[in-house]
Amino acid sequence: MEKKSKIFVAGHRGLVGSAIVRKLQQEGYNNLILRTREELDLTNFNAVSEFFKKEKSEYVFLAAAKVGGILANSTKKAEFIYENLQIQNNVIHNAYLNNVKKLLFLGSSCIYPKMCPQPIKEEYLLSGYLEPTNDAYAIAKIAGLIMCRSYNEQYGANFISAMPTNLYGYNDNFDLNSSHVLPALIRKFHEAKVENKKEVIVWGTGSPLREFLFVDDLADALLFLMNNYNENIHINVGTGEDISIKDLAFLIKEVVGFNGQITFDTSKPDGTPRKLLDVSRINKLGWKAKTSLKDGIKLTYEWYLKNKT
Repeated sequence: MEKKSKIFVAGHRGLVGSAIVRKLQQEGYNNLILRTREELDLTNFNAVSEFFKKEKSEYVFLAAAKVGGILANSTKKAEFIYENLQIQNNVIHNAYLNNVKKLLFLGSSCIYPKMCPQPIKEEYLLSGYLEPTNDAYAIAKIAGLIMCRSYNEQYGANFISAMPTNLYGYNDNFDLNSSHVLPALIRKFHEAKVENKKEVIVWGTGSPLREFLFVDDLADALLFLMNNYNENIHINVGTGEDISIKDLAFLIKEVVGFNGQITFDTSKPDGTPRKLLDVSRINKLGWKAKTSLKDGIKLTYEWYLKNKT
């Protein structure tokens, strides 16, 4: 991409989209096309069609999606599959119709089977059953990456797909009803600290292993891929390291400065036992994550303190 290229960042106010915008602006890309949900409903085909015809974007980062944690994913499956399929279909198809030079589609590590061999290689896609609590979201994301692959094969498009691991950072969602585990724990420990509570309850046994990537590291990887990756297979983006939910809880407790106890509610679901991405493909291309988990949590907590309502 040239610095003056017209770049559409779909979902620019979200966790990933806002990080992409920060990174692009830092690197001198100043011809960004941004639309709020109120300005452009990506689930509306006609609206998306008119937008692409008018703006003539050269590059697209497709970071817009309906996302949530285990509670939202398991209780709002219809919304997750419908809205994500609509957004993807509309943006990818109109990118093709309007000769976009390159599109980057954002997937999720939940596309892989629940009982996948670890670490998870890109080739393990569709090799087993999905985690039931988020299968609707996962199937939508799988459809998106196969759609990109199909448009490349049939139409000669250059649509690539990146599969990030669990993300956290600035602009994260701290709503306890819809957030992912890391921001939810930051909020839980902070509120317990402020209210002088004696314990914080954490869902599950604490035994599942998870990998976490600071979102600004992801944005760095996505710009790297947009400029350096053109293969017709999705690519994993992560740190290559994981941590148990139990150890994560104690790490966040330390960063926040909560002095009480941690209690694990074993009546609540754990989800997938382990989810560690094999990131050797992107590492071999020359990209590696830079931010340690503890440093990333500190930065995220500082952002939360400044921006919480």
